[in-house]
Amino acid sequence: MSQLSKRSTVYFDPAIHQALKVKSATCEQSVSELIDEALKLFMREDQEDLQAFSDRANEPEISYENLLSDLKKNGKI
Repeated sequence: MSQLSKRSTVYFDPAIHQALKVKSATCEQSVSELIDEALKLFMREDQEDLQAFSDRANEPEISYENLLSDLKKNGKI
């Protein structure tokens, strides 16, 4: 059984809620566990995005106009 310990009320579109219940029954996890896993994945992706922004913070900037010129010069557009 789940080790989840905090409660929250979440409202779903009825079709999404039905899909969650079906998924829960087929994979033997509670709806709460499925949502907890989905939110962890969602936040992990956000963290990866933030890290990517941080990693590229010191890269030189290029204007849109210069980018288009460079693409045209290199035969990309």
